[in-house]
Amino acid sequence: MHSLETDCRTVKQKLDSDQNFVLLDCREQNEYDHVHIDAARLLPMSEIQERIGELDDLRSEEIIVYCHHGMRSLQVASWLSQNGFTNVKSMQGGIDAWSCEIDDTKPRY
Repeated sequence: MHSLETDCRTVKQKLDSDQNFVLLDCREQNEYDHVHIDAARLLPMSEIQERIGELDDLRSEEIIVYCHHGMRSLQVASWLSQNGFTNVKSMQGGIDAWSCEIDDTKPRY
């Protein structure tokens, strides 16, 4: 596992225990509309450079990014950490792993 990664079980534990962190979905709107984790905030990878200001108040907060399989979210997590965000992780396996391991009511695609 990459140092910027966490697994979906850890993310689920954080949600269940009401830990204070931001769950960021970096997929596109149509993917989010199809399936997403309820607590997530959508900020597509394709728009993040223009919309980075929306995250300015979160630079020291814990941010966990997810996508479909974990590739885009790892790129976004890496980019955020290069841009001054100090506590960023990517959810390994993305929402596909979430559907398999955590919540099988979430459709896979």
